[in-house]
Amino acid sequence: MRWRETLTQARRNLAGHRLRSALSMLGMVFGVGAVIAMLSIGGGAQRQALEMIDRLGVRNVIVRARDLKAEEIDEIRKRSPGVAWRDAEAIVATVPGVEEVVERVALEPYKVLAANARATARVWGVSHRQASLLGTRLAEGRFLDVSDERELAQVCVLGSAVRRELFGIGPAVGEHVKVDDLWLVVVGVLGSEAKGGSSFGGVALGDPAREILLPVTTVQRKLERPASAAPIDEIVVALRDGVSPIQAAASIRPLIDRLHAGAHDWELVVPEALLEESRRTQRLFNLVMGCIAGISLLVGGIGIMNIMLAAVLERTREIGLRRAVGARQREIRDQFVMEASLISLAGGGAGIVFGVTIAKIVAVSAGWPTVVTALSIVVSCGVSVTVGLAAGIYPAVRAARLNPIEALRHE
Repeated sequence: MRWRETLTQARRNLAGHRLRSALSMLGMVFGVGAVIAMLSIGGGAQRQALEMIDRLGVRNVIVRARDLKAEEIDEIRKRSPGVAWRDAEAIVATVPGVEEVVERVALEPYKVLAANARATARVWGVSHRQASLLGTRLAEGRFLDVSDERELAQVCVLGSAVRRELFGIGPAVGEHVKVDDLWLVVVGVLGSEAKGGSSFGGVALGDPAREILLPVTTVQRKLERPASAAPIDEIVVALRDGVSPIQAAASIRPLIDRLHAGAHDWELVVPEALLEESRRTQRLFNLVMGCIAGISLLVGGIGIMNIMLAAVLERTREIGLRRAVGARQREIRDQFVMEASLISLAGGGAGIVFGVTIAKIVAVSAGWPTVVTALSIVVSCGVSVTVGLAAGIYPAVRAARLNPIEALRHE
């Protein structure tokens, strides 16, 4: 009953000064909102980073052909033919822990047609093992198999955006698509989840929704590529469990450099290193935003303390009267602590709504994914209540220690 009466009295006192109470909780609103928005944006960025790294394969190391300028191609090709299958063979023979290597060949087609439609896409010649190495998922049909590579089969797997442009809502599997001058049969469609940004950490990832996958042998033998292009655009090196991709990359780098006679016509992509760099950046972001949110909460706590000290001064005669009729110091202290707690709780609740709103606005306007978790709400509310209690204790103790006689004489 005592706590219920204390709560009721605290609500009445705060309701009697609505504007002052609202202003005192503004710091809590902004602080809690900043915490939730920070954790939501950070969580969304981390999820997006994981999805993008998953497209490369976190256990893989990738050797890529660099995009060369027109004026440097002739000079570089005198020293190196570009990324080729000999590089893959050297990696298998020299680098310990390599499970397998697969090649990928890229092509920019000048036309992609179906019966009554056309689309813009990039063609990749890939191995049938890509599905397991890079986590390629399908929404319809099947993926390329070993017989497709062996027989130079004219089959393909479409990205979801290409499928939509060519066939709309109609069936795609079993239909025919023309890439340049080569007719292909559609055997599968990539899943809609195979999407995301086109680059990460400065590394081009492409857009799976706008890709067409063919057997690598078909692209090499039946489609024309620029004469100056490297024989292979990517070599995906899959490592055994327990082998560090970063250490493997340290062995691959000097090997490829020797094979290419020092020509900088290749680059090495280590997804694990990209993920670690993303995590370091995320930790720095969280630290900076945490400091900003902490300052907001500190300002909010100072505001609550100021308001409560003003309330103690304003209600000195009331405190003296209550002490004179038998109220104990503990009851006076509990009264002011309860008021400070209610202010921080109300500010925390409003801050949750504010933070979630900010996160949604960022997601819509900037295209940045956000993830609002229960943890972010619990943490922000816990910090809010803790700061409110800490700010209310001193005014409450000061009020409880007032001399009843001097308090009754206060003007």
